[in-house]
Amino acid sequence: MISYLKGLVAGIQTINPNRVILTLEVNGIGYDLQIPQRLANQLPDSGGVAQIFTHYQIREEVPLLYGFASPAERDLFRHLLSVSGIGAALAIALLDTLELPDLVQAIIAGNTQILIQAPGVGKKIAERICLELKSKLIEWRKSAGFFVATGGPAPGILEEVQMTLFALGYTAHEVSHALHVVSEDIGLPKDAYVEDWIKQAIAHLSSSEQVGY
Repeated sequence: MISYLKGLVAGIQTINPNRVILTLEVNGIGYDLQIPQRLANQLPDSGGVAQIFTHYQIREEVPLLYGFASPAERDLFRHLLSVSGIGAALAIALLDTLELPDLVQAIIAGNTQILIQAPGVGKKIAERICLELKSKLIEWRKSAGFFVATGGPAPGILEEVQMTLFALGYTAHEVSHALHVVSEDIGLPKDAYVEDWIKQAIAHLSSSEQVGY
């Protein structure tokens, strides 16, 4: 079908937090595409050129176009749609909540605690995503050309650290990034005390806020 569209940004309309519509003008024709909010934040101003990778879907006899920043993001969207009970809205919510490598890592690791930070994703749905996609994504990430990070607390520590940081108001993306930095850059051992992981993560997050991360 349509692999991608390249044209001028004619307008971006936010219907609600989970529904953002990009109008892209291609050769004098305006295409409406539903896109993640994350992509909307990356697009040029009106009149700028953008290349959007697309997924075409017919729902209740109505044709719909979804747009993504990369082929890998579109492919992961399609993987998520293959999971029972996952529609486009939940798939986009997951893509908006976590960066692509972080989302893939969470699914492969069975990290339901971070998946349920996405609006509308409950524990049962998160568990189903991990169960149905883990083996597929282990293979897919190789062909997609990227590898997810392996750093972070040991599984028995991870959930408690994440829950504490979420309770303090940090987002899933902020928490995931902070734990990666603490593991890879600071070198905190996986089995370090929960309190040490939380202390180091908060220190990183606080310094990031000061520099406008």
